[in-house]
Amino acid sequence: MPRLSEVIAALDALWPPERAEGWDAVGTVCGDPDAEVDRVLLAVDPVQEIVDEALGLGAQLIVTHHPLYLRGTTTVAADTFKGKVVHTLIKHDIALHVAHTNADTADPGVSDALAGALDLRVTGPLVPDPTDPAGRRGLGRICELDHPETLAAFAARAAARLPATAQGIRLAGDPEALVRTVAVSGGSGDSLFDAVRAAGVDAFLTADLRHHPASEAVRHSPLGLVDAAHWATEWPWCEQAAAQLDALSDRHGWDLRVHVSKRVTDPWTTHHSSGAPN
Repeated sequence: MPRLSEVIAALDALWPPERAEGWDAVGTVCGDPDAEVDRVLLAVDPVQEIVDEALGLGAQLIVTHHPLYLRGTTTVAADTFKGKVVHTLIKHDIALHVAHTNADTADPGVSDALAGALDLRVTGPLVPDPTDPAGRRGLGRICELDHPETLAAFAARAAARLPATAQGIRLAGDPEALVRTVAVSGGSGDSLFDAVRAAGVDAFLTADLRHHPASEAVRHSPLGLVDAAHWATEWPWCEQAAAQLDALSDRHGWDLRVHVSKRVTDPWTTHHSSGAPN
């Protein structure tokens, strides 16, 4: 059975912490380096429901995409929701490790998993990492469809292939426009519009699109926008990461049992609409 420090070293090789953005907070949040690990849970969010799931599984390590503390804090009191997470983790000897922007730009990364969930063929990064001579790492991915389909059909594909959320899938642009090439970015993507336009793709699938950038984008060009829930665009990475960890376990003879949480931790729980506008 490996020690936590051995598993973390392997995870850091997959997603080197030095490749995270300067504002990010990645790496090990808590955990005893000498503790033994035989069961791991992967999830998007380090929230209490996920910690409770790890407790039920008997997991000694949780790996999440989102950080627990992205900014500094002055308290981990158990009467705060993040403090309760910390108390529960430490009390039950469960470690927490975070791979965020260092997993976004990895090869394979978060957007590769998103493309894979939609059966898209990745042709390269949307924003290449200049430190990668192979040209495979970077933010977002440029993809091709095996066969052209309408923007409406592509949005329906996203709705069918991604985990269901209250938001569902929003579409901007001509529903009947043909889509051959797509840019995808797991998580919030409206800072990438310049790169998307430069790529000359037919559509952009991401999350958290704000009104003004989206409005400007569809008036700038015939680009189709497909906006999914943030959690839904990043959850496929958990399955990809689990497969990577399984492969590491086999290589090192660790016999880890790796689980992917299917709990929907997207914060939005219901959706009400009187129907699409005319």
